[in-house]
Amino acid sequence: MNNRRIAFALTLAYLWVVMIHLGALVFETFIIYPNIFHDVPHSLETSMTFMAVRGPADFFPPIGFLSLLLGLSSVVLGWRVRSARYWILASVLLAICGEFVLSVAYFWPRNEILFVEGMDVHSAAYLQQTAREFQIGHWLRFASNLVVAAFAFVGFLRFYRHRVIGQNPHPERKEAEGRN
Repeated sequence: MNNRRIAFALTLAYLWVVMIHLGALVFETFIIYPNIFHDVPHSLETSMTFMAVRGPADFFPPIGFLSLLLGLSSVVLGWRVRSARYWILASVLLAICGEFVLSVAYFWPRNEILFVEGMDVHSAAYLQQTAREFQIGHWLRFASNLVVAAFAFVGFLRFYRHRVIGQNPHPERKEAEGRN
């Protein structure tokens, strides 16, 4: 298997993982979060009881790591495909900034306050304020993930187009020859 085929497979896998991540984020945004944040601090306790076995923290870090690994691999191995390279690179860089850095710097401290310390350490008013901050930040994360997915999709389409045209560099000649 040559490098281009491997790069194509990695780019496809990257797109697939990014779309799974986006779908999970959509589900979390419109199904999970309304339940978590509808009546802070009481809803936080209910949510923690519900997510006693598994929660978002069990899914998003591994899928995020896989996404970054596949994205970086796609950029490195697919660098020769100029029409796709910057789309995929932009997707990966935005994922690093809009997901990883934002999570570490913004969400993890708020997760600690809301889901670990809770009412044992903080007042209800402080938890409500922190929940509002979390939700506002989440919309920024959600928007950045939409852009990450769009960039990954465009990058994949550009890579695919390059691959198809590379297999048949002059499709118009074959078409004209077929008419004769």
